[in-house]
Amino acid sequence: MLNLERLRTLDALARHGSVSGAADGLHVTTSAVSQQMAKLEREVGQQLLARNGRGVRLTDAGRLLAEHAARILSQVQLAQSDLEARRGQVVGELRLGAFPTAARGLFPPALAELRTRYPGLTVTTTEVEPAPALRAVQRGDVDLALVLDWYNKPLPVPEGLTRAPVLDDPVDVAVPATHPCADRAEAALEDFADDDWITWADAEFCHEWLLDTLRSQSVEPRVAHRAQEHATQLALVAAGLGVCVAPRLGRGPLPDGVRTVPVRQAVRRHVYAVWRADADRRPSIRAAVDALRAAGERAA
Repeated sequence: MLNLERLRTLDALARHGSVSGAADGLHVTTSAVSQQMAKLEREVGQQLLARNGRGVRLTDAGRLLAEHAARILSQVQLAQSDLEARRGQVVGELRLGAFPTAARGLFPPALAELRTRYPGLTVTTTEVEPAPALRAVQRGDVDLALVLDWYNKPLPVPEGLTRAPVLDDPVDVAVPATHPCADRAEAALEDFADDDWITWADAEFCHEWLLDTLRSQSVEPRVAHRAQEHATQLALVAAGLGVCVAPRLGRGPLPDGVRTVPVRQAVRRHVYAVWRADADRRPSIRAAVDALRAAGERAA
């Protein structure tokens, strides 16, 4: 009989494309992955992995068994969901992921509520950007993730995932206190056409949104600085080095010398919870979504 944990290892190899990636996804060592695969090959009597340069690839037999493994693991997830739903108790382990400002703004109150209401539930969290978070949910590396899109730039959600809105997050522009717009009640994005912008890395979803949005207003932005963390971006604004988009969720106190100006077009980020459809009936998923929404209402 095929061993479920070995099938899980094969599935992780197929999804991550490498032994090291599978080990990271499963939170085990690379030698543990290799040992499980060696045992699985002996179990089925066929070669499942072949050398590919310095790495490995799945053989035809490996790919065939990996397809079956994905379906088997999905059925196991459905069975677990049905059993949890039948029992109706919020217990077990739940793995959450979120982009940094959501982790900072929503996780502390939501997790505190879950701990108080459901002492039998163990929650672990990790910070992860929206696009990788969707892949992590698909792979089963996390059970639920908080992701975002923008009012004018939706984030495609892959088939097989379910999502629910958590909150709409208003966005301001952060400027130095000496900026001409610093004391305005509101401003348009095009009012900052002559400013240097502080933004995210080139490939980041939010960076692409900012460039697309400014260009739609006939503004070609001058990107002077890139930083992943909003706190770093605000520190650069405080030094007078440019302006940046400043979402309100998880923002915290502003540094001295920084002002925020609401955007006239009511720019908003939409924050969603996303999980696998085959886990839809898990009471722990529903409890987490309710706690995150309640945290979102308090943060709004």
